[in-house]
Amino acid sequence: MSKTKSFEKSFLITEENIKLFAEVTGDKNPIHIDEEYAKGTIFKERICHGMLIGSYISAIIGNDFPGRGTIYLSQVLFFKKPVKIEDVISIKISFIEAIKKNRIRLITNCTNQFGETVVEGEAVVIPPESFYLL
Repeated sequence: MSKTKSFEKSFLITEENIKLFAEVTGDKNPIHIDEEYAKGTIFKERICHGMLIGSYISAIIGNDFPGRGTIYLSQVLFFKKPVKIEDVISIKISFIEAIKKNRIRLITNCTNQFGETVVEGEAVVIPPESFYLL
């Protein structure tokens, strides 16, 4: 089994990321793209799409840890706090266990620059062969 137990990477959430994500996905919920609308919500300002953070998790899983070519089978996400424009989100992916010959379970934990958990969850993936050789 892999000696590497976790991997962490940070992302700056920018206005441009949110606009591009809304365009690509079609998710134009006004809480993400309309400042005036957002002022009238519980958040009082625009917030990042939760699934943009989910996409960053996917990018790490498929490219960095467990590694290039990993196949995503499932992901559970719990959105704990809103992510705001200009937040720096640190995403930590940690190996939990092998659950079948070629499947592993991972913890996905995302914190903001204040150390607050914003998104947490768990994934099941098929890692690349190289994961077992580390």
